[in-house]
Amino acid sequence: MRSAVLSVSAAALLLVSACAGGSSEQDDLLREHGLEGASTQEVVEQLDRTHEDRDAGLAGSVTYDEVVLDDGTTETTLPVPEDRFYLAVAPWTTTTHECFSHSLSGCQGELVGEEFDVRITDDSGTVLVDENVTSYENGFVGFWLPKDITGTLEISSEQGRAESGFATTRDSPTCLTTMQLA
Repeated sequence: MRSAVLSVSAAALLLVSACAGGSSEQDDLLREHGLEGASTQEVVEQLDRTHEDRDAGLAGSVTYDEVVLDDGTTETTLPVPEDRFYLAVAPWTTTTHECFSHSLSGCQGELVGEEFDVRITDDSGTVLVDENVTSYENGFVGFWLPKDITGTLEISSEQGRAESGFATTRDSPTCLTTMQLA
């Protein structure tokens, strides 16, 4: 009986150690890139705004449920908050790219440092965003929206205006690169 208890205790200790090791890797990765203690939302916002080069820094990809982080040697995931969805938008005039899951370090939009008026409403007419924003170094602007909704996104600048429907469901893109300003 005593050896069975010791075996179960040893197995439990190994399991706890293994779990702690994974968390430690994640903590080390975040600390190494100056993101220690940051929430998933803060990590996404920081990486999207700085547009770190994948070869020199931390790569990230945003999906419905998680953010996958990879620095070339370590990969980890951060959970997206249960009620939030990150939508990255790159309005354009002459050049765009196809995208589904927004790459925080790989997607490059055409219009960098441009000011845009953005209005996002859900299908019930509730205004979720109504503000003036400036596109990041990667030509994108990002918004944390409620999950599992549909609506309309309107964006305008000196370059022109565009409107698009969007959804924040499990099978929706987190990268919107189809809004050509005209």
